Amino acid sequence: MADVSQLNVAKFGGTSVANYQAMCNCAKIVINNPATRVVVVSASAGVTNYLVELSQTPLNKDQIATVVENIRQIQYSILNDLGKPAEVAYKLEALLHILEQLAYHEEILHRTDLKDELLSLGERMSSLLFAEVVSQMGTPAEKFDVRKVLRTDSEFSKGAPQIAEIKTLSQQLLLPELSRAIQVVQGFIGADEQGNTTTLGRGGSDFTAALLAEALDAQTCEIWTDVIGVYTTDPRITDKARPLPELSFEEAAEMATFGAKVLHPATMEPALRQDIKVFVGSSKEPEKGGTWIVRNCDHEPHYRAITRRKDQVMVTLKTPKMLHAQGFLQTVFTIIAKHKLSVDLVTTSEISVSFTLDNPPNSAVQKLNSKVLEELRALCEVVVEENFDLVTVVGNKMHSGAGVSSKIFDAVSAYNLRMICFGANPHNLSFLVSDKDSTDVVKVLHQKLFEEQAA
Repeated sequence: MADVSQLNVAKFGGTSVANYQAMCNCAKIVINNPATRVVVVSASAGVTNYLVELSQTPLNKDQIATVVENIRQIQYSILNDLGKPAEVAYKLEALLHILEQLAYHEEILHRTDLKDELLSLGERMSSLLFAEVVSQMGTPAEKFDVRKVLRTDSEFSKGAPQIAEIKTLSQQLLLPELSRAIQVVQGFIGADEQGNTTTLGRGGSDFTAALLAEALDAQTCEIWTDVIGVYTTDPRITDKARPLPELSFEEAAEMATFGAKVLHPATMEPALRQDIKVFVGSSKEPEKGGTWIVRNCDHEPHYRAITRRKDQVMVTLKTPKMLHAQGFLQTVFTIIAKHKLSVDLVTTSEISVSFTLDNPPNSAVQKLNSKVLEELRALCEVVVEENFDLVTVVGNKMHSGAGVSSKIFDAVSAYNLRMICFGANPHNLSFLVSDKDSTDVVKVLHQKLFEEQAA
């Protein structure tokens, strides 16, 4: 019987479970930590993209057949390397049959419930295969259907977790299984009260791991990905970026919110509520360590990291009515909330207000549709500008440290900053820049704030 008093939940992303060898690397990480009794897996790399294509793109029957076959090959490659055990092969074939039925469903492009059911199959297949990998290495493991415990509302494609119910169900159904075998569950998916499959939104596997860690009273939660922890900035922007040994919950939440891809923005919420330590490391190079995210760090510098969030839209509303008027902003943000648009930065002057919206491909600009603009233009003049990126410096005591902000502005003095916003807390300073300038802006900031400091 395994001891579950010291419990760790480990999550592995798509590249970490991309093929048999990658899964073996992850299985060794799991087995080497006796506290790991729950494993959350994403879909194998590439599978989710194929499933998204099936659920969003009009395809003819031959094209659908090709995409389904591509998914089958990814999963069967792993199954064959496992020796094609009969029971696993039978269960995998059953999931692929469901996938095929949904892919050809005449309403798949129009019904969000069908889309979520289809998108869930990537994780349902990878968890089946990963449990077998761990078992074949000599440690009992089995697939557990996370939909039994991860209760959400019925908002398909972005289900909101029902925290109290997740706790109750996890304690009743999942916890008793941990002493018997490692439980391999699916990230990103849940179910509503009626049992319909829902999804938490793309990138939601980290969130799943944190929610389960909270529900099971775990001490730690590990996020295994393809990078060695959280870096001072995206290492694809500058090779001078370096991994951080520790972050506070507040810093990590700011970084995730403002564009750091290593963590899902919602992951920090359950960890912070329950004071669960979160580790981020590379499943390819576990021996190199990673980043620990904790409530309080030993060292809290003014500058911790630089993030970039691409594809931003700036909306400016201007009207003389705003001068000394009461209720104008309330009216504006009531319209924004009604259309479920998420505002990030806000600045105001006496007769205008500007705010930013995320605009990843196929999202906010579509949501900022003629109906929203029509309602806003009934109130005031509206200007919509695109092709911006949001650059954020994340750190500590940025409001009160003498010279902290001037060092940032000195570094970017050659660039046009369209909108500058100190966070409502002392952990960030953000500004909009042209998407053509953002790479250079991040590089010069990193040089000034981190490389010169280290030299």
